[in-house]
Amino acid sequence: MNIKIIDLMAQSGIKFGTSGARGLSDHMTDFICYAYTRGFLQYLQNSGKDTGSGRKVAIAGDLRPSTDRIMQAVGSAAVDMKYGVINCGKIPSPAIALYGLEKKNSTVMVTGSHIPDDRNGIKFNTITGEISKEDETGIKQQQIIIDDDLFDKHGYFLAKTSPDNWTVNDDAAEMYVQRYLNVFSSTALSGKKIGLYQHSAVGRDILFNIFKGLGAEVIKLGFSEKFVPVDTEAMREEDERLAKEWIRKYSFDAIISTDGDGDRPLISDEKGMWLRGDIAGILCAHFLGSDSINIPVSCNSAAEKCGFFKEVRRTRIGSPYVISSMLDAINDGFGVVVGYEANGGFLTASAIEVNGKTLKALPTRDAVIVQIGIMILAESAGKTVSQLVANLPARFTASDRVKDFPLEESSVILAGFSSGDVCRDNENIENVFGSLCGKVASVDHTDGVRITFENSEVIHLRPSGNAPEFRCYNEAGSQQRVKEMNKACIDVLEGMRR
Repeated sequence: MNIKIIDLMAQSGIKFGTSGARGLSDHMTDFICYAYTRGFLQYLQNSGKDTGSGRKVAIAGDLRPSTDRIMQAVGSAAVDMKYGVINCGKIPSPAIALYGLEKKNSTVMVTGSHIPDDRNGIKFNTITGEISKEDETGIKQQQIIIDDDLFDKHGYFLAKTSPDNWTVNDDAAEMYVQRYLNVFSSTALSGKKIGLYQHSAVGRDILFNIFKGLGAEVIKLGFSEKFVPVDTEAMREEDERLAKEWIRKYSFDAIISTDGDGDRPLISDEKGMWLRGDIAGILCAHFLGSDSINIPVSCNSAAEKCGFFKEVRRTRIGSPYVISSMLDAINDGFGVVVGYEANGGFLTASAIEVNGKTLKALPTRDAVIVQIGIMILAESAGKTVSQLVANLPARFTASDRVKDFPLEESSVILAGFSSGDVCRDNENIENVFGSLCGKVASVDHTDGVRITFENSEVIHLRPSGNAPEFRCYNEAGSQQRVKEMNKACIDVLEGMRR
């Protein structure tokens, strides 16, 4: 069978973007996963980007029920293309990315991140890190040849298949743990009592080993065999309630966790309040002594108002845009260049000196550095986590999404605010949101529609890039107000659904 990846995308409905391929796990058949992996590897060969150590592919996955099957399909595609396959087991996305950077191997992570367990996905990394928008386009254009006798009519392998030597290699997991234990002191968090919300996060054991290794007392909480779709940008009421209950019971200095694949951090203060990702990002960047921070347009404006950084660069939403901006900052001569996203994922483009030791660059979303950085920053300042947050400018953010909202419908709504006629667009916005926020001051179309009102409140609307969801981000001067705004905006969007 001869097929082009972009045509297969259209036929299958499995979207392929910068985060890789994502969709319902039942639709991500062995054939689809095998084909997309072949397209990725063929692109690396054709573009000259496959110049690593002996043509090897390292594969890892999260804890979803469909992950093992998809990992095997990915591995089979690599073997059929004459690659050596390294099964790194169930580890966080940043851990497999780090392993690929260190070993000069391309890597594949099977994960759907925070989305429900009836879905899954595949993330691709080259030997230099995450695939770029240019890489994404190149992969889509690949024309591949597949022996369709391998699959039944439903797209599953006719014979159960698994690559040779499919035993788990623990090197990537250990490398990720040592990344932090080799840089930070074994007593860096001595005296700290930390709760570890395990749920179904793939890195829950790794997190325990790291924080225990830094001297903290770590108590495990909330273990789940069933996958829990924790979204760090839209926390469930259950998770907010649990954090407060655990704080009352154990008197933690903080509670830590991540999303399903371990690239987005969760950290609470000593009162059980989860920090927003873009607030956690400011504190971590400050701890690292960053002079250039690179962040999406959706992030909290306290980044500029706090005065910690020489420059703040704003980008479209998505780690490839943040990475591109970081590279520009390095080329412009900045020394400590980092980036973060509203979901909390933190990226380092520079090697950073910490207490006379070097933390190597990891230009992909990571969770652990945020949690370590905030805890050590609080200790060195003699403050609690909540006091660190209170010292920042009083700008509060909230976000949520309307699920099962087709892209076609959200695009029509945004088009009504984006005609190019400023007066008409502002009038349309005020007709929908004026009773909530008043007059429009400015509109930013960098990614979706970000509206700043004359009262300094913000409504930012955009479709999700990897799921049929319509996201809303809000910013206001108090926590209560921003939550009210976010709920009201979500109600408005629900009412606009066809």
